Amino acid sequence: MSTEMSDMLLAECGEKMAKAVTHARSEFASIRTGRAAPALVEKIPVEYFGSDVPLQQLAGFSVPEARQLLITPYDKSAIGPIERALQMSDLGLNPSNDGVSIRLTFPPLTQERRKELVKVVKNMAEENRIVLRNQRRDTRKELEALEKDSELSKDELERAEKELDKLIHAQEAQIDDALSAKERELLED
Repeated sequence: MSTEMSDMLLAECGEKMAKAVTHARSEFASIRTGRAAPALVEKIPVEYFGSDVPLQQLAGFSVPEARQLLITPYDKSAIGPIERALQMSDLGLNPSNDGVSIRLTFPPLTQERRKELVKVVKNMAEENRIVLRNQRRDTRKELEALEKDSELSKDELERAEKELDKLIHAQEAQIDDALSAKERELLED
């Protein structure tokens, strides 16, 4: 009974940590490099018929050239609101509208801006590592409470804590891998 409870807590913690890693990767994808990528704009809210809708629900994306993103709305009446949302976003890009689709041209990043973006990505990674550590702390408290209530022996507690440490190290390694990949992407010309 007791090991089942600790295994269940560890599995739940693993799921939450995996979600934090997935979140970190999606945050990294939203950081602009010199290349065009749909992830940069797909979450931008567009006011469409009175409500905010993510751009990815209103349009399709393609990358005809490395520094160009083509956004084709599913409904032609959405072109105006999409263009306004892109202009209002913090991307600093000027969309060009040809009546059928919208083109975004990404200028090359300066070396100074690349270094600033690397700092931003490192901060994002650290915030996500903190989420992992908080999850580990909460799970450890729950395990210690089980041990205190005599539902878990001292040995079982130690085993569960070792598993918990393995779990966080594996998840932190995934965040670090994603961070180094994004750093390389940002710093290459």
